[in-house]
Amino acid sequence: MNRLFDAARRRLPLVHFAVDSVIWAVAIPIAVWLRYDYGFDQLDRDLVLPIVLAVALQALFGLGYGLYRRRWRYGSFDEVRIVAATAASVGIVLTASLWQWTGTPRSVPLLAMGLSLLGQITARSMWRLRNERSRRPNGDHLERLVVVGAGEGAEQLLRTLRASPDSKYTAVALLDDDPAKRNLRLSGIRVEGTVDDLADVARRHHVDAALIAVPSADSSFVRRVTELAEPSKLPVLILPSVDQLFAGVGEGDIRPVNEIDLLGRHPADIDTAAIAGYITGKRVLVTGAGGSIGSELCRQLVRFGPAKLFMLDRDESGLHSTQLSIEGRAMLDDDSLILADIRDAARIDEIFAATRPEVVFHAAALKHQPLLEMHPAEGWKTNVGGTLILLNAARAHGTARFVNVSTDKAANPTSVLGWTKRITERLTANASEQGPTECVSVRFGNVLGSNGSVLKAFEAQAAKGLPITVTHPDITRFFMTIEEASRLVVYAGAIGSPGEVLILDMGEPVRILDVAERFAAQHDPPLEIVFTGLRPNEKLHEDLISSDEFGKRRVHELITHVTTPGLSPMSEMSAGPVPDPDQMQEIALIGVADRRRRVIADDERIARSRA
Repeated sequence: MNRLFDAARRRLPLVHFAVDSVIWAVAIPIAVWLRYDYGFDQLDRDLVLPIVLAVALQALFGLGYGLYRRRWRYGSFDEVRIVAATAASVGIVLTASLWQWTGTPRSVPLLAMGLSLLGQITARSMWRLRNERSRRPNGDHLERLVVVGAGEGAEQLLRTLRASPDSKYTAVALLDDDPAKRNLRLSGIRVEGTVDDLADVARRHHVDAALIAVPSADSSFVRRVTELAEPSKLPVLILPSVDQLFAGVGEGDIRPVNEIDLLGRHPADIDTAAIAGYITGKRVLVTGAGGSIGSELCRQLVRFGPAKLFMLDRDESGLHSTQLSIEGRAMLDDDSLILADIRDAARIDEIFAATRPEVVFHAAALKHQPLLEMHPAEGWKTNVGGTLILLNAARAHGTARFVNVSTDKAANPTSVLGWTKRITERLTANASEQGPTECVSVRFGNVLGSNGSVLKAFEAQAAKGLPITVTHPDITRFFMTIEEASRLVVYAGAIGSPGEVLILDMGEPVRILDVAERFAAQHDPPLEIVFTGLRPNEKLHEDLISSDEFGKRRVHELITHVTTPGLSPMSEMSAGPVPDPDQMQEIALIGVADRRRRVIADDERIARSRA
C-alpha cells in the first residue's frame, strides 16, 4: 500500500502538468473566439502551433520555477505566486513569438494567459477543497460548535479545524456583535447574529458547545457569554490570549473557560521599547524568584534579552521550578541561580559585590496575612529588614534601578502584612532620595493562580471533598492574572520616577462569594460553602490608594503614580534594621525584640498621628 501511495505521489506533478496543458488548450480557442466578437468562423484557424508552443513553454517555465518539482500546499499563496509567474512568462513569450511568426494579434495570447491563470488557480483550489473534505471525519461524530467572534482568531480556528483530519469539532455558526459582519461567511460558516442570540442559535443548530474565539476578550465579555450559555447548560470553551494567538491556533489550544478567564483581563498594551531600554543587555537580579510573582517576572524579563538574569531565593525547590519553566531543564548548576536569605546582610552584600546587578526586582516577601498576625516578628524581619538590606546593597554596589513589589494591603494598612509593606514603600522612597539608585515601588492586589490564592484553596478543598470556605458573604478583593501583573511591574520600572509608588489598576473588585458559587456549581453535586468569619485585622474591602494619597496617571491608563514620603532607618539595632522611632509616629511599629507581638494602632491613633 505504501508503495502504491508513493508511486501515486510521484506521478502528481505529471497530473498537474497534464491539467495545466489542457487548460492552455482550452484557453487559446476561447481567447480567439472572444477576440473576434464570438465568431465561430475564426476557430478554423491553425491553432495547433499556439497550443503546442504554450504547452512546451508551460513545461519549460514550470520546471524552471519549481512548479512541478516541489510539493506545494494546494491553493497556498506560495503556489499561486509560482503559478502566476509561470503563466505570465508563458504569455509574454507566446505573445512575442506568435506576433513575429504568424501575425496573431497580441490580445489573443494575452487573453489566453489570463484565462489559463484563472483556470489553473481554480483547479488547484478545487483540489485543495477536495482534499480537505476527504480528510475530515464523519460530521455526525463531531462536537458542534457555535463560534463567538468572527475576527482573526475565528478565521484561523476555522482553517485549522477544516485542515485537521483528527479534529473532534465542527463549527456550524458564528456570532459577532459587529453589525457589519452580519451574514458574513468565514470558511463557509455564516455569522447568524450577535452574542445575545447565543441560546436561539444553539437551539436551532443543536450545538454541543460555545467557543469564544476573541483572543482579546476581557473577563466581562467571558462572563457575559457564560451567563448567556448557562440557561441552556451549554459548555463554554475558549481560545488562547493574543500573545499565544501569534504562535498559531491549534485544536489543542481549545479549553474550557475557568475562573481565571472570568476574573482576569485581556493583556494591557505596553511600550515594549521602554522596557527593552532598561533591561536589554543589563545584569538583572530578581529576589523571590521561586515564588509566583518572582518566577513570572523571570519569564517576562528573559524575553527582553538581559545580559544576565540572576534568580535569588531561599527555596531551592522554587528555583528548580523556575529554571525548568524558562530553560526546559533544571540541573541547578548555573551561576544565575542564587540560594540565599535576604535577611542575611553579609550574604546579600557578598552577592551584590559578585554579580553587580544593574536592575533589581524585589519580589521576596512573607505574604500570608493570618500567619503574619501570629508571627509578626518574622514578617518584620523579612518584609522590612530584608528590603532594607537589599536597598543598602543596591546603593552600595551601583545598582541603577530598584523595583520593590508591594501589595494593596499597604493602602490604609490594618494588618501586619499591610504595615510592613507600607513601611517598605517608604524605605524604598527614602533610598531613592539618598541616591544613586533610582527606586520605585509597585502596588497591586491579588494575583490569580498564585501560591495560596483563593482559587488554589478552593481546588484543594474540593479535591478532599470538603466544603469551600469564605470568610464573609460580602468580602471583596481585587484580582489580576500573574502574567498581567508581572508585565505591568516590569513596565512600571521603566516609567516610574524615583521614589514613586506606582499603583496598578485592578479593575472592579470581585465578591469572593460569587467566585465560590461558580466554583461550587461546577461540581456534581455542588460543593457546600461555609462562612468562617473575618480573620484578625482583615479588611472587608481592600483599597489601592490610601486616604491621604493623591495619584495621577501620567504615562499609562492602567498605572497611577503616587508620591510617598521617605522613611529614614536607623543604621544599627540589635534586633535588625528598623525605622527611627522619631519618624514613626504615624506608623504602628511592629516590634521584634523578644519575639513579642505588638498590637497595631487602632483607627483613632492613626487619625491622630496623621493630623
